Parts: sequence; structure tokens; C-alpha cells
Amino acid sequence: MTLRPILIHPDPRLKKPCTPIDGITPDIGKLAEDMLQTMYDAPGVGLAAPQIGVLQRMFVMDCVKEEGESPRPMVLINPEIIATSDDMNTYEEGCLSIPEHYAEVMRPARVTMRWTGLDGKLHEDEFAGLWATCAQHELDHLNGKLFIDHLGAIKRQMITRKMIKFKREQARG
Repeated sequence: MTLRPILIHPDPRLKKPCTPIDGITPDIGKLAEDMLQTMYDAPGVGLAAPQIGVLQRMFVMDCVKEEGESPRPMVLINPEIIATSDDMNTYEEGCLSIPEHYAEVMRPARVTMRWTGLDGKLHEDEFAGLWATCAQHELDHLNGKLFIDHLGAIKRQMITRKMIKFKREQARG
């Protein structure tokens, strides 16, 4: 397993829609392992392939946060939302590509998703709470959308300016 560098906003690769994955190969399995390792190391609850510069439709997530609870890593390949609840939920979201910035985003409280697993089979599940928020947030990444795109223009521009400054400071090292 390899820890992969996480792209920081603004990066043009984070705004590009991703291409579907044709088949489950050993390379896809390795990518999934690397993504899970990178996500846990960050630490985060989700990571989409474009966040590590791979423009393919795959994300990983594990929203288990309770002490003593076993991790539940998930790998979702070519995921799609097939149903959403009418009731909405507001959650303070953050993003590994936008470190130290958080904002409240409103999304459907429950979503039903369909995806291909590493086993090559089609899976379907309903997610609620943090799992639903995370799944929608990561799916947005696959469509070239960031959580700040759900905010007003002024707040989005303010965060983007701070991230440009952050990246300049990082480059100076």
C-alpha cells in the first residue's frame, strides 16, 4: 500500500468529471488499497479518486467513528444515486482537498446508491446520516464538484483565496 498525495483546491483536476471504470483489475484493487490507506492516514471518512489525481469513477469511505467499533471500509466503483429521500439534512462538511475549512451543506438525509464492488458484482444500499452525506460528497467529486460549490459565491471565493494562499505557503516550505 502506498500513501498518495492529496490534491489541494484549486487544482483543475478536481473540477473535471471522471470516466467510468471498465473492469475490476489488479490495478483497481491496488488503487482502492492506496485510497483507503491515504484516507485513514489523513484522517478522513471519504476519499474520491480525483483527489489523488486519478480521474476515474471510484471512491472509498468509512464513516464509523464510534470508539471500539470495527472499521467498515467501502469501495464504490462507478457509483450512482438511484433514490433520495425528500427530507433533508444539514451537515458541517469538510474536505481533505480543502484542509481546515468547513461549511454547512444541505443534502438529502438518505440516499440509495448502486455501485460495482471490488468483487465485480453490482451492489445496492441505502445510506443515512453521515454515510449519506459522505456518499453524496464523494459522488460530487466524481462529477467535478466540491462541497464549496454548494455555498454562496462570496463564501466560496473567500475559501478559494485562502486555499491559494495556503498552497503558496506550502510551496515555500
